[in-house]
Amino acid sequence: MIRLNCSVRARFLAVGIFLLPFGAQADLSGNLGVEWRSFTRSPAIAEQTRQQFSVSAQAEWYRAWDENKQRFTFTPFARIDSADSERTHADIRELSYLRIGQQHEWRVGIRKVYWGVTESQHLVDIINQTDVLEDPDGEEKLGQPMINLALLGDWGLGDWGSVDAFILSGFREREFPGVKGRLRAAYPVVSSRSTFDAANRSAHTDLAVRWAKSSGAVDGGLSYFAGSSREPRFNRVLDNAGQPLLAPHYDLIKQWGIDLQTVQGAALWKAEAIHRSGQGVAYWASTSGIEYTLSDWLHSGKDIGLIAEYLYDNRGDIALTPFQDDLMVGARVSFNDAESSEALLGVIADRDSRARIYSLEASRRVGEYWKGSLKARWFTDIPATDLLYSSRQDDFVRLELARYF
Repeated sequence: MIRLNCSVRARFLAVGIFLLPFGAQADLSGNLGVEWRSFTRSPAIAEQTRQQFSVSAQAEWYRAWDENKQRFTFTPFARIDSADSERTHADIRELSYLRIGQQHEWRVGIRKVYWGVTESQHLVDIINQTDVLEDPDGEEKLGQPMINLALLGDWGLGDWGSVDAFILSGFREREFPGVKGRLRAAYPVVSSRSTFDAANRSAHTDLAVRWAKSSGAVDGGLSYFAGSSREPRFNRVLDNAGQPLLAPHYDLIKQWGIDLQTVQGAALWKAEAIHRSGQGVAYWASTSGIEYTLSDWLHSGKDIGLIAEYLYDNRGDIALTPFQDDLMVGARVSFNDAESSEALLGVIADRDSRARIYSLEASRRVGEYWKGSLKARWFTDIPATDLLYSSRQDDFVRLELARYF
C-alpha cells in the first residue's frame, strides 16, 4: 500500500482532491512509467536484492485565469516497487496557488524550488528535501509546504534584480531504502527514532531568502537559510534484539550561499559556495568549473559539452559528504534530432583515495507519446573509510519507459 507518512502531506492531498472539480477544467498532463533496475554485482548485505521492478505515475492539473495572473497547480506522484517496501511511496510535488502583481508574486502551498548552477552537486539548493528513494544523487526532491513572496523589477531605483522570501512550514524528513533496498547504509535507518535540535521537531518553521541578478553575461544569486537541515547526521542505536540501527538527527543550521555563472563565447563558467554553521562544526564548501560546448561537432549536427568541476569541503574526513576533495569530468551530447536524444557521461574521482563513481544518463523520445531513459552508476575502488563504502557493490543499470499524456 502506498504510504503518505506525513500528516501535512495528507492534509494537502485532501485539499487537492477537494479542488479536482475546479481543476477538471484545467490542462491535464503527466506520465505513467515502468522501471527495471538491475544490480550487476552481488549485494554487500545478504537481505538485499539484485533485481527491482516498479511502476510510477505523475499527473499535473494546471489552470490559469484572470489574464494569467492567477494560477493553480496540483502535481501528485506515486511509485510501487516490487522489492523494497520503503520505495513504495507517494508525494505531492506541487499543490500551489500563484497570484501575480505588477512587481511581485505570491505563491502559497507545496512547491519545488531549485537553486544552483553546477553539474556534479547543488550546494546552495536547500529549500526541498532530497527524495533518496527515487535517486540518491540529489536530483529528485520532495514537495515543501511554503509561503513565498517574490519582489520583481526595478523597485523605482533601477534594476536591482529580484528577491524571494520564504516561510517554510511542515519540515519533510528524509526517507530511506528499506532492509531489502540497495544503495542504502550498512545499517537500516529508522526514521521513527529521529531526533531534532528544534524543540517542536518537524513543526519548526524555517526561513529563507534569495537575491538574484542578471547583468550582461553574468547571472548570480545570494541566499540565506535558517532552520532544520535537510541533510541529517546519524546516531547509532540498538533495536530490541541488540542489533545496530541508524537514527537520523536534524540540526538547526544557518547557511549563506552564493551561485554564479557567466558565458564567455562557447564556455560557461559556474560556481557555488556555502558557509554553514550549526551542524556540529562551522564549515564552507564549494563547487566550481566550466562547460565548453563544441557546436555541430565535426559537422555531425551534434553538440558536445565538455564538463570539468572541482568539489571541495573544508571539513575533510568528518564531512557528511564523500566529496571533500574531488574532480568531476564529463561530456554532454545533444543529438539535435527529432527524438530529442541526449546523453551525459561523467566520473567523479577522489584526489586522495582514488575512489571513483562513473555515471551514464541518456534519454530519447519514442514516437509521439513515449520516452525511454537509461541511468547507470559504477563504484570503483571505494575504501572502507569512505561514506560510499556501503554502496561499493551497488553498480546498477536502470531502464525506464514512460507514456506521456
